[in-house]
Amino acid sequence: MDNESEFILRLQNPKSKETAYRELLQLYKERLYWHIRKIVISHDDADDVLQNTFIKVYRSIDKFKGDSKLFSWLYRIATNESITFINKNAKRLQITNEEHQTKAINNLTADVYFEGDDIQLKLQKAIASLPQKQQIVFNMKYFEDLKYKDMAEILETSEGALKASYHIAAKKIEAFLKSD
Repeated sequence: MDNESEFILRLQNPKSKETAYRELLQLYKERLYWHIRKIVISHDDADDVLQNTFIKVYRSIDKFKGDSKLFSWLYRIATNESITFINKNAKRLQITNEEHQTKAINNLTADVYFEGDDIQLKLQKAIASLPQKQQIVFNMKYFEDLKYKDMAEILETSEGALKASYHIAAKKIEAFLKSD
């Protein structure tokens, strides 16, 4: 995207909002889908959360001040929507978030959209064993290769805290994978 501020103005202008929003969808829907999918695990759940994310973006774009990059703002909304989804589902099922993640991983092999092998399934189980924040940080760094600076903006925390979180998560995953 050449000029983000112009694009944001188009998103906020009632006359160009629809066209600009369709462009936004095309630009970010796949990246956000995979970001969300890494958090909620299930394809169907990821689709639902993605839809909720874009509805929230559409309704909130007029409030976007440009204090962060559009990309960071979108990722923050997607991350928060994913966490909210997990929390609501866990509460509805009367289980912990960790139990919810374990259940999602165990259902992964039945997911027709999961194309992984045993090694990938084991990695997903290792990631699911982490606390939620470490899962998100690990996924953003390992799978999406985001810079700590961008992650800090998205997660509204310091780069140092993220580096520590990623390092701890990587060590836990390594230990989990070696233990089997």
